[in-house]
Amino acid sequence: MKRLTILLVVVLLGAFNYASSQELKLNDLEYFETQGVNVLVYSNLFNGGFNDEKNAGIELIHHGVRTSQGGAVRLSNTPEQWDLVPEILNRKVDRASKTIEATLRYKEYNFDSRVVVTAKGKGVEISVYLDKPVPKALEGSAGFNLEFLPSQYWAKTYLMDERPSLFPRYVVGNTIARPNSTKPKQFKGYVTSDDRGTGKFIDPLPLETGRTFLLAPDAPERMIKITSPDADLMLFDGRMLAQNGWFVVRSLLPAGKTGKVLSWTVEPNAIKGWVREPNIGFSQVGYIPSQPKVSVIELDKKAKSITSASIFKIGEDGNAAQVFDGKIVPWGDYYKYHYVKFDFSSVKTPGIYYIQYGDTKTNNFLIGDNVYNKITDATSDIWIPIHMNHMFVNEAYRVWHGEPFKDGYLQAPPNTDHFDLHEQGPTTDTKYKALELIPGLNVGGFFDAGDFDIETGANIGVVQNFVQTWEYFKPLRDQTFVDQKQRYVDLHRPDGTPDVLQFIEHGTLNLVAQAEILGHMAQTLSNSVLDNYHHLGDAASITDGLPYNPKLGPHEVASDGRSSGVKDGMWAFTSRNPGLDLRAATMFAAASRALKGYNDDLSARALQQSKRLLKEATELSANQPQDTTGWGGGSANMATNLQLYIATGEKQYVDKFQELLWPALDRNVSWNLLTALDAIPHMDASYKEKLRPYVVKYKEYINGLEKDNPYGVPIGLRNWAGSGDVVSFGTTICFASKYFPDIIEARNAYKATNYLFGSHPYHNYSLVATVGATRPKAVFYGNNRADFSFIPGNVAPGLLFRKPDHFENYDDWPFLWGENEGTIGGNTGYLIFGSAFKDLVK
Repeated sequence: MKRLTILLVVVLLGAFNYASSQELKLNDLEYFETQGVNVLVYSNLFNGGFNDEKNAGIELIHHGVRTSQGGAVRLSNTPEQWDLVPEILNRKVDRASKTIEATLRYKEYNFDSRVVVTAKGKGVEISVYLDKPVPKALEGSAGFNLEFLPSQYWAKTYLMDERPSLFPRYVVGNTIARPNSTKPKQFKGYVTSDDRGTGKFIDPLPLETGRTFLLAPDAPERMIKITSPDADLMLFDGRMLAQNGWFVVRSLLPAGKTGKVLSWTVEPNAIKGWVREPNIGFSQVGYIPSQPKVSVIELDKKAKSITSASIFKIGEDGNAAQVFDGKIVPWGDYYKYHYVKFDFSSVKTPGIYYIQYGDTKTNNFLIGDNVYNKITDATSDIWIPIHMNHMFVNEAYRVWHGEPFKDGYLQAPPNTDHFDLHEQGPTTDTKYKALELIPGLNVGGFFDAGDFDIETGANIGVVQNFVQTWEYFKPLRDQTFVDQKQRYVDLHRPDGTPDVLQFIEHGTLNLVAQAEILGHMAQTLSNSVLDNYHHLGDAASITDGLPYNPKLGPHEVASDGRSSGVKDGMWAFTSRNPGLDLRAATMFAAASRALKGYNDDLSARALQQSKRLLKEATELSANQPQDTTGWGGGSANMATNLQLYIATGEKQYVDKFQELLWPALDRNVSWNLLTALDAIPHMDASYKEKLRPYVVKYKEYINGLEKDNPYGVPIGLRNWAGSGDVVSFGTTICFASKYFPDIIEARNAYKATNYLFGSHPYHNYSLVATVGATRPKAVFYGNNRADFSFIPGNVAPGLLFRKPDHFENYDDWPFLWGENEGTIGGNTGYLIFGSAFKDLVK
């Protein structure tokens, strides 16, 4: 009786909230909205590269959080990342009928459908139309899916046809095994983890089935009602097959029918009078006394105007006292929200503080002379060494990973199209045959990101970042034991050698091996099968440690124990790219300088490869179209000649550098200025003066950013969020201010740290794991993402823009790589920025 009473109260509360909700309108940005509810209809499309990215289709932004996505006709109950997605052929908006429709196509099956979404009272009606019946091959597989974010629903209740239940915190439910022959063709023919050599795949069974589904009646901000008059609604837990799966509501399309074959009514609850809580942006790391201190406050456009904010100081007795009250200055609207600024630069006394704006107060932060001293320590001491490939990495009682890929790398077969967007061309461009073991590549290098491959282009930039950090700042920090002979790394254990120097060596070892063994740079050293690519856990367990032998059975081991029939080998993609070779030549020239006196043999090998690759790649590039953007081979060639001049002092290199530099700056000053600044210590005074007008032009770019957005930094609007742009911006400012302090003011660099450490859209968490007084982000897309955790020092890509007007960064759901995945390139870029910034502060 008690349970029934609670259920009745919940249902009555839900009914009250529905009664008080407002009708959805089709707005000028072509989505349906009322206060607290946005329904987007194919504003963001599946891109076809990584396919099911959980940020496309029909999406619901519910009281400020994107809680639902993927509304589309799909071919499985719980689609995985590489499952087929439909191509969106067109999108039509009809304001008169308050309708948005899109035509979806699966060209693999010559199967089209139309999804029509119409405003209907406090919700929308979603209808699926077919001109031809579902193809026979897809009967029982094609259905309409809408997915819901697990972290926003677990431990909340739901009602299916009035039967109460709970969304599970961890994946539960039943599955069945079906023959692979009954599964629709997967992306590019790759078999996912369902197979494992059994010839069967796993298919989750529904948690519940009915016609009326009420999600979260106990949580008004997440309550949604879905009804279907003509098809069963099935609830699945997508985490059964993949940790990044969402809860899926699904109805199968009927066989043999055309016209309107399916309809749902989806009614998201809108809390009456709801206004989003202010997002008070500030640096979670804190501030030095003398720097500008400006909080950017993000407000709901319906929020009441407040004219002032206050600063409170925590005293030695633990009590808070107001020490400053200041005016709020409006900045204006930026996409979905309104922004104001609060300047408290006059607060300079060291101590513990918080900001109070109306009824909202922040967590505590510090003002002190040393708040920035440790901003790179977690990245250099923990994140970077954990990502050292081909090494056993230990931290106290914890093993981060064993020694990966003892079995080495096989030559990728010609005409191979890889699931991570790599390709092997019509030939191998090496002396090795398809699937032949290439000896010597399993040394050095860094994992790219949340996966375990070596992206050559990224590793080239990584070594260059380490070299610049070493040459400019000579960091002697030694907190990592590295033994290349033992292939062993131990964190928090000094070994007498600066860590950055050992990182340069480790990266160079792999890249020099590529150049010497292959004759040029590989595109990537990556997984051969998808099941290995999305592996989570110890990198050493991806393969069995034995080279693949095609003469053996699927699970057979050779009698000598030196090979196996397990198709788990890593592949080297070796199609030659002159632009990549030029970038490698740049890095080798720089690395040769840094390694001289530490590893003279590797230094000499690196310099030899730099000269050879520059000569060969220049000849190969001569017949290719010239780069006119300042982005590709032209910029690489420019930097290569600069680094070779610094390494050798030979005039031919500096002449070529200057020949390329000035046109590149004319094309794109913001992209090429940092390379130009790198040359200043090695050039005469006339060079610096010739560069001055370009620095003035860069100042105009900085000033323009102040008008572009309230944070005054470059904010990316792509499928990969923009922390890297902010880091590059901050690094350029640090060096420009060093050489041209009369043009570029040092205070501009604080815009970058403020943004990275908490003054940004959506929330105010530091985007760097464990870096921040009390609220750095708690979850990241690393190789331990399934634990809803982080690797210290990881830098998140940041605020992902969802068209047409929404920024987001989930801190309770790590699995969206575009906003939460740290990369070796991005994190070493942060290392040089942090080093330059600390030098600027001094």
